[in-house]
Amino acid sequence: MISDETAYRQYLAGDEAAAQLLVERYGDALTLYINGVLGDVHESEDLMIEAFAQIFAKERPIADGCFKAYLYKTARNLALRCKTRRRFFLFLDEMPFELPDEALAETELFQSEQNRQLYAALAKLKQEYRETLFLVYFEEMTYRQAAQVLGHTEQQVTNLVYRGKQRLKQLLEEEGYQHEN
Repeated sequence: MISDETAYRQYLAGDEAAAQLLVERYGDALTLYINGVLGDVHESEDLMIEAFAQIFAKERPIADGCFKAYLYKTARNLALRCKTRRRFFLFLDEMPFELPDEALAETELFQSEQNRQLYAALAKLKQEYRETLFLVYFEEMTYRQAAQVLGHTEQQVTNLVYRGKQRLKQLLEEEGYQHEN
C-alpha cells in the first residue's frame, strides 16, 4: 500500500487514480468528522469534496506523514467557516461538536452495543474532549497531527486526551458499563 504523500505526489504528476485512492481512503471518515462539527450530513459531504478540491487544486508542500493532518485541518477550517457564515446569516446558536447522526448509523462503526454505549457517552463529553478523542482514537492520528488540526500544542492535546478519557470512563461507569483493565 502506498503512502498518502506518495499518492498525493503521483496525483500532482498527473495520475488521477492516485487522487481517487486518497478520496476512497479518507472520504467517508472525513465526512463523519465534518458532520460532527456541523451536524448536517449533506453539507458535510459537500465540504469533504471541497477539502479535497483545495488540496488537489494546487501543489502544496506536505511533509511525509502529514497528509491526513493537513486534510483534516483543511476540512475543519472549511466547516468552521461554514458554521460561522451560517450563524451570521441565519442567527443560529453555536452548535457543539456532535457525533454522526442516525443517517450514518448504518456504517460498521455503529453496529455493536458497545459502540452504541461508547457513542452515547462521547456525546455527553465537552466539545474539546470529544473532538480530540475522535481524532486520536477514531481517526488514529498522532498527538502531533491532532494538534495541527486543532491548532493546539502537543501537550494540550495530551492533556485533553487524558482528561477526556478520564471523563469518558466516569460516564461509562455511571451507565453501568464494565470494562476490563
